[in-house]
Amino acid sequence: MKQAKIRPFGLRDKLGYLFGDFGNDFTFILSTSILMKFYTDFMGVSAGTVGLIMMLARFADAVTDVAMGRICDAARSTKAGKFKPWLFRMCIPVAAASFLMYAPGLAGDMVAGWSDGMRTAYLAVTYILWGSFCYTAINIPYGSMASAISLDAGDRASLSTYRTMGGMLAGMFIGIGLPLIAYDQVTTQSGETFSVISGSKVAISAAVFSFLAILCYLLSYRLVTERVPYQSEKTGQVKLGTMLKNAAKNRALLSIIAASVFMLLAQLTMQNMAAYIFPDYYGNAAGQTLSSVAMIVSMLIASTVAKPLCRRFGKAEIGVVSSLFAVVVSLITWVLRPGDMGVFVALQALIWLGLGVFSMVSWALITDVIDYSEVKNGVREDGSVYALYSFARKLGQAAAAGLSGWLLQAIRYNEKALEQGIGQTQAVKDGIFDITTLVPALGFLLLALSLWFWYPLHKKQVEQTAAILREKRESENLENL
Repeated sequence: MKQAKIRPFGLRDKLGYLFGDFGNDFTFILSTSILMKFYTDFMGVSAGTVGLIMMLARFADAVTDVAMGRICDAARSTKAGKFKPWLFRMCIPVAAASFLMYAPGLAGDMVAGWSDGMRTAYLAVTYILWGSFCYTAINIPYGSMASAISLDAGDRASLSTYRTMGGMLAGMFIGIGLPLIAYDQVTTQSGETFSVISGSKVAISAAVFSFLAILCYLLSYRLVTERVPYQSEKTGQVKLGTMLKNAAKNRALLSIIAASVFMLLAQLTMQNMAAYIFPDYYGNAAGQTLSSVAMIVSMLIASTVAKPLCRRFGKAEIGVVSSLFAVVVSLITWVLRPGDMGVFVALQALIWLGLGVFSMVSWALITDVIDYSEVKNGVREDGSVYALYSFARKLGQAAAAGLSGWLLQAIRYNEKALEQGIGQTQAVKDGIFDITTLVPALGFLLLALSLWFWYPLHKKQVEQTAAILREKRESENLENL
């Protein structure tokens, strides 16, 4: 039977994949940018408790991420593909769950009567519903879909770049717009001016971002084409124990998992702490907007230089250099401790440039790992491998959220300052600056070390793996003639 002709890989796929992460990050970046600030300053939950809940939620992900990966691998392909249908199925649930986390902002008087336990419970339930169930059910199929769109290494590098650009666009909407909308300026009796978060404005913004997320997911579903065939009967026969055993022996997977945890520790600490260093240390929440603009410019530069550099030197090699660059700039920022917010933002832009170069190729690294796993184990487990990788990324998210929350509590951050109409003490402000600069520096350093000394798929090894799989595909095509 003659098969229908499949549209060649092209710009339509790249844009479709961009919109997928655009949708993802309308809810994800919102949570990393404002959730902790919303629950400490508006809901009155301690920073340590918020961080603990975010970490505990990752234990649920240990089950849901792997389960979702297994569901994807065992499922049979539909006319739309194997992974893509999940974007259509889950776009509304993930958007609705995201909005629920901020919905109390619309009921300020009612929330004022809640006990501390009720506020903590509401955060725990809605955060786990969003992150461990709804977001998992759409993000793992979306990430796994990259290896189903094309087998070509160059195409996958392009998808990684466009995915990062999609997240960058969501970051632009949220990072630039939200700080200008979500805060009110308050002046104390002593004449000190500081920024105060508005619960209702955050909730309305969350509703708008949820709606935009749905539109982006639907665009991704419409534009992307899955063209790599899968034998779900074979992948479905691989037992969970066997999959975990293979993963435990997979140096490439374990090392990229570690690298991702360290990257997210650095990246998300910067994003989480932006909601504190600008309103509290510099006394101007609009600095978050300026920082977001600087980040976008840096990411655009990174998107221009990353691919040609990686083609010449290798993805892992470039990741090491860019990470070490970010370490150096982070430490310089800590030493200089600029009193001028503009100088601080300029230095952060250089850190984002170092992070951006690695981010542009990070998703291509996991497709290299999936290919390596197929050569090593003889079976392709895109969903399962990506699920383990996604879970590892969530460990990084948890580490960043938990560490940020605990460190804020350690420096005695006053989450009741809004009710008391006062600002933070100078000691707390100095502590905020230390967390914002030193924790990312540590994360970037560990990222560089793990990529260079542990991760095995440097340029030569990636080319060898691609050649083996190319020969395998050609052999399979000949057998099917």
